[in-house]
Amino acid sequence: MSKKVFSAKSFLQIFVLGLFVAFVNNCAVAAKNTDDAAGEKSAVQTVAGQEKSTTVTKNSTGKSKIQIASGSPADTVRVFYRNLRERRFREAMLMTNLHHAVDGLSEEEMKALNGDFEPLAQQVPAELEINGEIISNNLATVTAKLPNTDTGQLELTKIELRREKEAWLILTADAQAEELARKEGKNYFFVLKMDIHQTEAQIMMERIAKAQTIYAAQNGGVFADMATLVSKNLLPEDINTPKSTGYRYSMTLGGGNKKYFANAVPDVYGKTGKLSFLLEGDGTDQKARLKSDDNKGQPLKK
Repeated sequence: MSKKVFSAKSFLQIFVLGLFVAFVNNCAVAAKNTDDAAGEKSAVQTVAGQEKSTTVTKNSTGKSKIQIASGSPADTVRVFYRNLRERRFREAMLMTNLHHAVDGLSEEEMKALNGDFEPLAQQVPAELEINGEIISNNLATVTAKLPNTDTGQLELTKIELRREKEAWLILTADAQAEELARKEGKNYFFVLKMDIHQTEAQIMMERIAKAQTIYAAQNGGVFADMATLVSKNLLPEDINTPKSTGYRYSMTLGGGNKKYFANAVPDVYGKTGKLSFLLEGDGTDQKARLKSDDNKGQPLKK
């Protein structure tokens, strides 16, 4: 399976792999197909290392279509997407190898994560086109048409699954992430969110330094407050709220606006982040100074 990890823009972009962002069409299982004179296709499914053929007929839309066996890997993929689309996020995640991360979540804790999964649900269509299924012992590969995360064009993508007991699990994460989810349990997603918010906070502080450099170069070497930088489109508006960033930002000026100090603190210490950040710039050098530390949610001192 292609493990595409998005840039640090949101919790969703870090967690969700290319597997989840499908814009897909009809639900079907077919692989290694060749047309015959009657308009039928032969689909080859490998089961326990042995090939068996089934007949596939084209439907009116021209998409391959055969019945999907209940409980099969293809059925697991189909149900997984349906759960996502219908906002049954717990049920969806229990079908993956990160199920340890949701096993012990309370309803309240699950609701706290729903906002992160919501953008994903909006991208999953009602119908899914699956083009192949290969089963070998306790491993399986389902091939589906998924969009390239860069171009948006549909591409055949392999989705890997593993059988545990009587169920198939979708492998949404590599072995290292799976082990971390097993170790952290229900804290996994919250730890992940904190790491992401802290990374985003550092990136935001770097953006502040760049914005101040640009502003000072255009205004005789003086710096600006946060509101001015936002109004000049040098900083994004979401810097004014912790809703999307998980951090609260502030700025103070000094020395006749020849110095600035920017602070970033987690909105909820221990949930949206632990590190506090301090950025200092005085115009005497080309690079502002950034430091970070766990200060129990309080601003770092200048």
